[in-house]
Amino acid sequence: MVEIVYEPEYQRSCAYDDGKVVGECTYTAEDGIWTIDHTEVDETYKGKGVASKLVDEVVQQARDAEVKIIPRCPYAKKRFEHKKQYADVWAEH
Repeated sequence: MVEIVYEPEYQRSCAYDDGKVVGECTYTAEDGIWTIDHTEVDETYKGKGVASKLVDEVVQQARDAEVKIIPRCPYAKKRFEHKKQYADVWAEH
């Protein structure tokens, strides 16, 4: 079973399967804005919703921290465009 873990010290959410990293969504933080710059999932886990859970976790953490997000990564940007519930944290749209 894949576990999604938020790792603020690495500015990412990470997917683990039995202790092995199988995906991550990374961001940079500057002036109260987080920029999602990369989302990647191991080939074996593609199509299983792991990438969406990774982005969801970063979004939730941004809400908790009361910061906005710029989705630069193509996957995250597409997800933001299709998920109205992200509007509260989207810095530019």
